Amino acid sequence: MSFSVWLGFLLAAILIAVAPGPGAVVSMSTGMRYGYRSAFVVILGLQLALVCHLFLVAVGLGALLAASETAFMAVKLIGAGYLLCLGLKKWRAPVVPVEVAEQEGRPGLFVQGLLVNLTNPKAIVFIGALVPPFIDASVPQLPQYLIVGGTLCITDVVVMSAYAVLASRLGGWLYEPRAILLQNRVFGGLFAMAGAFLAVSSRPS
Repeated sequence: MSFSVWLGFLLAAILIAVAPGPGAVVSMSTGMRYGYRSAFVVILGLQLALVCHLFLVAVGLGALLAASETAFMAVKLIGAGYLLCLGLKKWRAPVVPVEVAEQEGRPGLFVQGLLVNLTNPKAIVFIGALVPPFIDASVPQLPQYLIVGGTLCITDVVVMSAYAVLASRLGGWLYEPRAILLQNRVFGGLFAMAGAFLAVSSRPS
């Protein structure tokens, strides 16, 4: 992969990462509630899902998901249902002080990040549409996929970290019960909206 080709891919990866989506919502929600260190655990889960998506694209399953309306619909409904469940859980979350949440909130965050990205079929279809044009089939492909995967993950970590850090700066006011309740309702609503949008979305063309 030439430097100019990689630079083009990097730009595309940045634009995709910056676009708000379920990953940004879960990063911001965790950053605001538990701080950046816990949000970073979620972000690592998001990256493992990206690696899984890239692997599926590399072996050709991404194209199958893009071509099959039934497969896309099944994964889409699973993803939408998971986001809606996260929204309901967040909406109904107890008003817990930040100090307690910091101690109790970390278990399961990695899996939460993993599932948020893993159950988003639009992510794999996006990667399936984005990656192949940058891969040169006339030379060994494994090094190219390693470069692509590293670029995707590093870019996403930086962008999601920025979202999480910005949100964590607002976490200081989460000592008032009304502020905690408002945060739970706002992010619960955002998760539910993301799930609803995913449920009614069509495959990227």
